[in-house]
Parts: sequence; structure tokens; C-alpha cells
Amino acid sequence: MEQSSHQRDVRLVDPAWSLSDLMARLAKALASDGPAIALSSVSSDSVLARISLVVNTTGSSGKIKEVGLTASSLLASAKASNKFIGAKIGDKWSLLLPLNHIAGINVLVRSLELGTIPLDFRNFPGNTEAKYSSADFSAIVPTQLFRALNGDAELLEHLRGCRAVLVGGARLSSEQRNQAIDNGINVVETYGSTETTGGCIYDGQPIEGVEIQIDEDKVLRIKGAVLAHSYLNTSEPLVDENGWYKTSDLAHFDGGKIVIDGRNDDVFVSGGENISLATVESVISARFTSLEFAAFTLFDVQWGQILCCSIVNVDSSLQGVIEREIQEALTLAIGEKAKVKHFLYLEELPKIGIGKVDHAELQNLMGRLIS
Repeated sequence: MEQSSHQRDVRLVDPAWSLSDLMARLAKALASDGPAIALSSVSSDSVLARISLVVNTTGSSGKIKEVGLTASSLLASAKASNKFIGAKIGDKWSLLLPLNHIAGINVLVRSLELGTIPLDFRNFPGNTEAKYSSADFSAIVPTQLFRALNGDAELLEHLRGCRAVLVGGARLSSEQRNQAIDNGINVVETYGSTETTGGCIYDGQPIEGVEIQIDEDKVLRIKGAVLAHSYLNTSEPLVDENGWYKTSDLAHFDGGKIVIDGRNDDVFVSGGENISLATVESVISARFTSLEFAAFTLFDVQWGQILCCSIVNVDSSLQGVIEREIQEALTLAIGEKAKVKHFLYLEELPKIGIGKVDHAELQNLMGRLIS
């Protein structure tokens, strides 16, 4: 297809490309030279000329959306991120995230800004014979941090050696963060989405060029140079008439910092009582700092919604004790209404994107178990 002055072709990332190849193509795309890059299959073979990258959302809030990102938003994010953590020209990032998500690509763009190529460790976690070389910075999801703190000694040592480790993509409990700090990891907790070109709030503070607003419904809104250009497969506007992007998350200010309270749809009604999944998970995390789990809901004719909990890699001899202690902790902190109705034991939690728990799949698994 021939490009016009207003359109450019889109090239899907080829798995055969080396990391150096991808970075070279990404650099050209950012310079408006050649095609835009798509991380996953997209619905069109061309986009507006100003769009350099197309990234699909995980679909955790419904339909998967194709997000068009410009060079200006990608570079604004990279520069602000590097500045926040004190990265300088020549510093090295390690790449521990997949490249079909904005968080992984951001490691590449930040590296381009520093004039370096990241150390590619994507296949290392879980490989007990892997030997990590040292890096200045890294970015991971809470699941990877959990593994580092619970048996992956090589990954733990690597993260300890970094000057800062960005942790985002899913909720990070305060207990896990404190455990990481106690183990010598300089954690920087990030919040963002594909629409904000990844993390745009670091440790409760907006990075440079980002404005924050909490509306009357306590929903977080974001504005600034890091915002994506538009959705490509839906007519839904990405921002309102004043340039604000409305997230799906509730938030509040505490001591000048932004605290994310969870999704605005994570409150469910069970027997007429409102219960927050974020609160449930916070209570369980406080009681079991080394337990990998996820709380979710299931439709029930009598109660409307019932609370369920999936737990990973627990010996059957300990299940009864853990269940009793979870019920006691929830009852004490929230009340009888917050008791778990069903427990689901798995070898690993189903995930979408780079770190989000797939609640729909958990519901399917539990539904089959109790039907």
C-alpha cells in the first residue's frame, strides 16, 4: 500500500526480529521514517501519519481497544520516567517484560533515550540456571516480584543490584512492597495504562508533564503529553472536550500523594451489602504476606454475588488452616458479610496482559467446579 502524506503503513512486530532489529525499527517509527509498529494484530493496515505505535489494551474492562500512540507521547513518557528515577545517558535497563505490552516497549524507548540497548532477560525468570548481569534499572509486575521474594534467588539478587525497579501492571500490596524494601529492592510503584503510555504516576506522584484530577465520583482523570492519540477500532473518544482521560479507577489524595483505591467496578453487592475486592485482598495480604492469591466474585441466585478466593501452590494439608485464618481476618476487618463462600486452588493464576488476573477465567473455573 502506498503511503499518503496523512497515512502511514502499519507493520506487525515479527517474532524473528532480534531486540536490536526491533529497537532500530522503533527508532525509525518514532522519527516518522517508515511504517508504524503494531505489537499485536490490528484491524487496519494503515494509520494516521502521526501515530508511531499501536498497542492493544488487555480488555480487562470489556472490549480490546487498539490504542494509537504518537512519538511525542512515547518520548514524553520515556524522558519523564528516566528523569524521575535519575537515569543518565549510558545507563542500562534490563528487560524482564514481554514486548506485546506498552510496559515492555517503554523499556526500549527509555533505553533509546539513554543511548543503550537493554539487557534482555525475558526468558530468565523461572530458569534456576540463569545468570543475570547487572543493570541500573528494571521494570517488572507484582507476580515477578513475588517470585523474587519467594524462591527465585537469582532474580532477587538482580533486582537488588538495580538503582530502581519499577513495579506496575497490577496492584502491589503494601506488605509485598515492604517485604521488597526489607530485601534491599528500591521499589518505585507505578500506575498507568496503555492510554497513558504506561506508568504516569510514580510512588503517588505524577511524572513530569502529567496533570491529575479526581472528580466528584472519586474517579481518577489524567491529562498531559503522555496521553495516547486515539482509539483506532472504536469511535469512543479517548479524552473529553477538555483533554482529560477518565480512568476506570477510584483514587484519593493522602498527604499530597495519589492513592489508587481500585477499579470503580470492583465493589460488588452480596446479600444487599457492598464489598470491595480491593479491601478483601488488602486484608488477606496483610495476614499472608507470602501467599499468591486473587479474590473474585461469582453470580449466585440467593446472594446476587458471592466472594471467592483462588490460592496458588498450597499443600492440601494446609488448606483448611489457611481458609480458617482468611475467614477470621475478613470477619474481623470487614464483617461476616465478607466471608469467602468458595476457595479455588490452582498451580498458577490465569493472567491477561502482563500482570492482571483474568477474573473471567477464574469465574469459569469456579463455576465448573461447583456446578
